[in-house]
Amino acid sequence: MKTAYEKFMALSIDKGLFCLEPGDMTSPYFCYPVNADPIGFEGCILYCFLPEYGEMVFACNPESCADQCVYPLAANFEDFIRLILACGTVNPVEQIVWMDKRKFEEHMTDEEKILTDEQRAAAQQLQRELGLLPMENPFEYVKAIQNNFDGSKIQFSDEYYEVTGIENPQRKEQTHPTSKIYREKVIFLKRKKS
Repeated sequence: MKTAYEKFMALSIDKGLFCLEPGDMTSPYFCYPVNADPIGFEGCILYCFLPEYGEMVFACNPESCADQCVYPLAANFEDFIRLILACGTVNPVEQIVWMDKRKFEEHMTDEEKILTDEQRAAAQQLQRELGLLPMENPFEYVKAIQNNFDGSKIQFSDEYYEVTGIENPQRKEQTHPTSKIYREKVIFLKRKKS
């Protein structure tokens, strides 16, 4: 049985209509997790899965207005599609991270005005093909996931820590006197001297 993601990818719908352009990570931005599995791109924004978080869908935005560049949008791909069906494209969903309810509602009003007939038809086809209904309260749904999210398992590159100035927890662990890695290095060096 195919997953919702596999069904979505097999559809002949132009994914760019939902702001999910196909692409790869040959030239990743500093904030793209090293093990990201791309779903699609909206300019420099990557929508992806991260293996350490299972089916959860993430946005990775190097130009984020929020305090973080990587944040969850949906608990699973079906909910991600339901959010797109409710909002027309993935853009309003990604923006929730820095918005309050009023700003989101204003943004949705603006989005509704600029959705094309082609986008509307693609959303209807997507709904029919996957048998999913639009998410009832997209703002509340995304905020609930983001409010309880622990991003400590996200695997960033060294470049991420250099650009943000955040200390790399892996390097900290390797140099902390109580860490196993540090102790093993000290033992190795002592043996090497003898």
